[in-house]
Amino acid sequence: MKYAKYFLHLAAFLLALTILVLPLPAQAQSAATINANFENKDLSGQDKSGQDFSYLVFSNVNLQSANLSNAKFIGADITKVDFTNANLHGANFSDAFINVCNFKGADLTDAVFEYTFISKSKFNGADITGVDFEEAILVRGSNFGL
Repeated sequence: MKYAKYFLHLAAFLLALTILVLPLPAQAQSAATINANFENKDLSGQDKSGQDFSYLVFSNVNLQSANLSNAKFIGADITKVDFTNANLHGANFSDAFINVCNFKGADLTDAVFEYTFISKSKFNGADITGVDFEEAILVRGSNFGL
């Protein structure tokens, strides 16, 4: 107990050192630098193929019929996004959080959902040929219409 206050100070110092001194991963730096979160946007029908959306926040976004082939959503927070009939061929959603999204009729061929948390999302009629769901967490309420 005599040294408890020293350990508390040491822990606070190490936490501050970690936050202030160590660099962010390159992906987090680019997201933080551009601060390009997408909230309440209509991007339907747009061509965003090959774009890197890693570690960004998508909330209440319309991406119906958008071309998002080979796009990266690694570590992204994706809530209430409509991907109906979108082209997501080869898209990467690894480590993402997907909640209350609609993938109905989307082309998800060869998409990657490794270590992705998926909750209350609809995949009815989506092409999931070759999709990688390795270690994905599929929570009750998601519907694949199988």
